[in-house]
Amino acid sequence: MDYRRLGTSGLKVPALSFGTGTFGGKGPLFSAWGNTDAREARRLIDICLEAGVNLFDTADVYSAGASETVLCEAIKGRRDEVLISTKTSLPMGEGPNEAGSGRSRLVAAVEAALRRLGTDHIDLLQLHAFDAGTPVEEVVTTLGELVASGKVRYIGASNFSGWQLMKSLAAADRLGHPRYVVHQVYYSLVGRDYEWELMPLARDQGVGALVWSPLGWGRLTGKIRRGAPLPEGSRLHGSAEFGPPVDEARLFAIVDALEAIAGETGKTVPQVAINWLLQRPTVASVIIGARNEEQLRQNLDAVGWSLEADQMARLDAASTVVPPYPYFPYYRQEGFARLNPPMV
Repeated sequence: MDYRRLGTSGLKVPALSFGTGTFGGKGPLFSAWGNTDAREARRLIDICLEAGVNLFDTADVYSAGASETVLCEAIKGRRDEVLISTKTSLPMGEGPNEAGSGRSRLVAAVEAALRRLGTDHIDLLQLHAFDAGTPVEEVVTTLGELVASGKVRYIGASNFSGWQLMKSLAAADRLGHPRYVVHQVYYSLVGRDYEWELMPLARDQGVGALVWSPLGWGRLTGKIRRGAPLPEGSRLHGSAEFGPPVDEARLFAIVDALEAIAGETGKTVPQVAINWLLQRPTVASVIIGARNEEQLRQNLDAVGWSLEADQMARLDAASTVVPPYPYFPYYRQEGFARLNPPMV
């Protein structure tokens, strides 16, 4: 397993990390999309650790806290072998202080997560969404206090826009508090919006990317093919509306390129899609998920090899889109390109 520095921090994380959203199985579709219990989870974590994957990502909202509880049971006796990443800020109840990133909410959320996880510290705490109703100074100050207390080691954000992330980093610098070292983002061959603003910001500010949904909300699993109906039992039947939309013509162009390159490399479509991500700028780790041992082992085989430059270029060409203003001039006008050369 390749280990990469998380942003400019001193923390090294595996190129692949494991997402525990399937643990627990409680709550609505968005927060519970699996029913893996502690026994099954322990087996999956065994396989991860054997492969060198030691970062496990969860969130308080996943299965209404049950994901963290199952993860706790699955890592019993080996807490020192793993890195725990969890997230908070999304609503955990109907109360006025059961959502957001205010001081009261963050302190209570961290204490609750520590209890569910059965640990005295969280290796990486990320805000699951930007809280526009709380002063950013209050947020970064509280996070700084949590780091100083030893209850949290590193902090990050998830699903922030560029200005939200930059404002947070600037406030942390101004007040002398720890900075976000990671931004957990949606990024895939079918969803390359991250490249327009967030990737240049991440490179400039030293923020690593922790990628979620690398298979484009289940569209790049190899089950979707041109001219074929969506397979029965696919999660997309019930969850496509929750994910970012994808133009069908572009989707099948990407799928065609993936299938061709999978044939050339002897790898699977999802392995090729994940390997492409691992070669992109700022990407520290790609979160993989699995409902069973077979899926996990297949995803783990996305590392240990690299796509060739020509194969990367073909995937780039099949998946590219023209960015919106003000980003598109960089792709069209020489003057803009000289001042702001494309990163990828």
